[in-house]
Amino acid sequence: MTASLQITPPDAMVDVPRRITAAGFAPGRPVEITADLTQNDGTRWRSHATFVADANGALDLTQDAPLSGDWKGVEPMGLVWSMRGIGAGGEARGQTEPLTIHITARGMGHIAQASFTQRFLAPGVTRTEIHERGLVGALFTPPGPGPHPALVMLAGSGGGIFETRAALFAAHGYQALALGYFNAPGLPPRISGTKLEYFETALDWIRETLKPKNDFVAVSGVSRGGELSLLLGATFPQKVSAVIAYVPCHFTNGVLNAGHPGQDRHDPTWTLNGEYLPALAARNRTADWSMFDNARDAKRQTPAFLSCLGDPEAIARARIAIERIQGPVMFISGSDDQLWPSEVFSEMAEKDLADRQFRHPVRHVRNPNTGHTISFPYQPTTVIRRPHAVSGLFMVYGGTPPGNARAAERSWQEALAFLAQATGRA
Repeated sequence: MTASLQITPPDAMVDVPRRITAAGFAPGRPVEITADLTQNDGTRWRSHATFVADANGALDLTQDAPLSGDWKGVEPMGLVWSMRGIGAGGEARGQTEPLTIHITARGMGHIAQASFTQRFLAPGVTRTEIHERGLVGALFTPPGPGPHPALVMLAGSGGGIFETRAALFAAHGYQALALGYFNAPGLPPRISGTKLEYFETALDWIRETLKPKNDFVAVSGVSRGGELSLLLGATFPQKVSAVIAYVPCHFTNGVLNAGHPGQDRHDPTWTLNGEYLPALAARNRTADWSMFDNARDAKRQTPAFLSCLGDPEAIARARIAIERIQGPVMFISGSDDQLWPSEVFSEMAEKDLADRQFRHPVRHVRNPNTGHTISFPYQPTTVIRRPHAVSGLFMVYGGTPPGNARAAERSWQEALAFLAQATGRA
């Protein structure tokens, strides 16, 4: 019998799990599975694991656990999330170009190969670059005449434009604007002095130009983008219909690692009507950044942020008035977040809303063994430490690869369900 690999479905959206089976190998003998991927930034990734073929010479990753390798237990998509970077070597492409994962199975002289494609752009979804009214971004529009509800996707302290998540939201029926605000062509290089009026312009442009269904415009952001999403909902409550805040903070913060070179990290980030908004750690009597500053290797910010929570006056100054938000709110946090304590912040925010008798639905998706990086599902989750995209500081992001993988899968489904409920689609 000829050895074979079967992947179902072989070509689908990136958030679709696959069934991977092998047949035609020596019964009861080892079979090594290797997976290879070149990401769109040109980096190469690989995982491997060794299984034992059953009495029929077959194995099924939805049922079988490896004897050894990069993951443990039955993990149908473990060969993807357990991938580790093995260097550069590929050509950089657009963020939303499809990915191909190549799989090889070897055992007792038998070899089988197959591949599957992960797509970001669903059939009929269109991408349009936006350069209007000073706005810079990419708009993803679902097929069909619409109207469609709208969503704004915001990046964190690394800046840039989060096209992949916006494309995936469009695949599920939302007009999604990946809006840049720094560290992208045509935008400031640093987060310093970011004007909230820029985002108000974007919200107005969406309503006037896209005419979303039922005037629904959600805002979603990651990290500093999560902070910004809450801030926009509180500042422009009549223009934001719902907020999805990934690993957020409900206080306004300084520029931290994304400010101008040499700028104090506690200098304020956001401005409104020409006035700077206060930063949590500025003039904070209990703030202690010594552990961060004195770290010899990778740096953890969470202890410093926790130290800031001992000064009630600083907390009161920097707290975002999230009770002003006029729609449902979702917090997505990681229990082992080492950039800042997103689970603690989200729990505090929940309590704030409950104490102020917030009348809209609130959902907090807690994720155990999860760090600061919560992405969409079925991507590598093994990078726990890495240089910050703007400052270059080597930072600890936290979590474990399986914990981060489960958080990505769960939070994505929770976010889609949240939006479906908020838009009346559920």
